[in-house]
Amino acid sequence: MALKKQSFAADLPEAKRLLLERVLSCADANIEPSLHRLFRFLRIPSVSCDPLCSPQCQEAASWLATELEDIGFDASVRQTTGHPVVVAHRKQVIGPHVLFYGHYDVQPVEPLDKWDADPFDPQLKVHPNGDTQIVARGASDDKGQLLTFVEACRAWKTVTGGLPISVSMFFEGEEESGSPSMDEFLNQAGGELRADIMLLCDTYLWNDAVPAITVMFRGLLEEEVEITCAKRDLHSGAYGNAARNPIQVLAELIGSLRGQGGEVAIEGFYDDVKEPGEELKSELKKLHFDADKFLQTVGLSQSAGDRAYSVLEQVWTRPSCEINGIAGGYHGEGLKTIIPSKAHAKISFRLVPGQDPEKIQAKFHEHIRARMPADCSVKVTGLGSSKASVVPSNSEYLRCARAALKDEWNCESVLIGSGGSIPIVSVMQSRFGLNALPIGFARSDNRHHSPNEKYDLSSFHKGIRSWIRILARLSSGESTSSEL
Repeated sequence: MALKKQSFAADLPEAKRLLLERVLSCADANIEPSLHRLFRFLRIPSVSCDPLCSPQCQEAASWLATELEDIGFDASVRQTTGHPVVVAHRKQVIGPHVLFYGHYDVQPVEPLDKWDADPFDPQLKVHPNGDTQIVARGASDDKGQLLTFVEACRAWKTVTGGLPISVSMFFEGEEESGSPSMDEFLNQAGGELRADIMLLCDTYLWNDAVPAITVMFRGLLEEEVEITCAKRDLHSGAYGNAARNPIQVLAELIGSLRGQGGEVAIEGFYDDVKEPGEELKSELKKLHFDADKFLQTVGLSQSAGDRAYSVLEQVWTRPSCEINGIAGGYHGEGLKTIIPSKAHAKISFRLVPGQDPEKIQAKFHEHIRARMPADCSVKVTGLGSSKASVVPSNSEYLRCARAALKDEWNCESVLIGSGGSIPIVSVMQSRFGLNALPIGFARSDNRHHSPNEKYDLSSFHKGIRSWIRILARLSSGESTSSEL
């Protein structure tokens, strides 16, 4: 659906500006109640991978549905084969229809002794630099981020009685555990989630004062390799030299995956790679990315990737192959002199536009088979995959969002990539042709998945204000004018 060039008061730009200011002022005046709601949400230990927390996942879904009903949404909790999802709609006659995605489940809290307080007892802490931080599991990933949008809708409803455009919401409860129920749910009810654009906020600011829109995510292919040689573990004195060692075979296989220049050495791996467009390349150059600082922060001094590309290109726009874990033989105290019968490795590939996970998987399997010596068998198990996704640079929705962010942050937003993957982005793009606008307000130091996870109060507040402005911009479609 094309964006409308008229909105609820297109002939009264001054009235529209005044209305927007009223909605923003409402959000400002009610930041304390918004924060109290977030604290109630954070107190629910909705850890999706822990079966003991299944009742709490149900509680979190029910809490969200109730909050959405309170602001006028037709909301319901939908049961799945795993944890429930929440679907809500509030339709308008004019303007685009947006789908907002988030997840209410959180990561486990271990190691518990590394937390300064109970992970599910949210705390406000004042940082030495004066920033106030909301500390709790899920504060940033994704409960705080999710509620910025819900509270933005609440402010619109409080002031106007409704929303400026049609909004649907889709909140899942298994994102942190691989979304195992997603495919079946989308098969049954996915058509209900069709919209003009998907919004989500499980992403980051570029820096503390500059907002970002993530316009590309790499895809993912995860594989587990098991190599078996002898039918049992062998005495290394009795069979040393004579018996094939699966750990050595695995090590040689792993060594064959990368070339001397850091490139992936699987034949045909790069055949279908699509290079980023010139407009996107130009945007990335504007970031003035400090590669040395990026590596030094984690104790490294030089890139191990394909030397033909910059570090930023390596982690955002180029595919990769990484070894995530190796197991085999004896790991206990002291030495057990054996030649093990089996060795395992977990290997992941980050993929870029143009690459098909199934094709890359086939090339990987062929690469393995060609290198298996006699007396070895190999079993390869796929652990999951998703395609890369890119937001079209000529999107009118993108231009509207950037204009709204500039209004709130008093600076131009930047377009960034993500070396990681948010599978729902590629799933909705491939299934329904639904592009996404990932706009998050987390900071890089928010300690996602770690002890003392935090979300800055300023991120929560400005996130609400940003979504209010984005909804207003989307209602008018005027992305280049300073008027709404």
